[in-house]
Amino acid sequence: QVRLVESGGGLVQAGDSLRLSCAASGRNYAMGWFRQGPGKEREFVAALSWSGSYTYYADSVKGRFTISRDSAKNTMYLQMNSLKPEDTAVYYCSARTRSALYSYSTYSAPSNYDSWGQGTQVTVSS
Repeated sequence: QVRLVESGGGLVQAGDSLRLSCAASGRNYAMGWFRQGPGKEREFVAALSWSGSYTYYADSVKGRFTISRDSAKNTMYLQMNSLKPEDTAVYYCSARTRSALYSYSTYSAPSNYDSWGQGTQVTVSS
């Protein structure tokens, strides 16, 4: 496992942008963002491979959110544009340290990640 520290959440208006950051304490094979809205289950948002060559997005955020990583800093980012009230949630950073993942279905499953951050609140007002 690795230690993950998120930052960048906040309160914004619909249409605004935010960038979330997640600093990892060690190497990993994949990293991802999940979110959990009020009264909802945790859901997949986006993920990427260690190299950043492979990225995956939930349909609900495709075209608005961009996931990236700076390997030198061991930090992952989530640029969120055109935010909507339905994006309101606690956003969690995750990492997988055991082995690589190979498909959307494996990257998008929370059970495939062994490290989690504490979460950062994103609130989008209408």
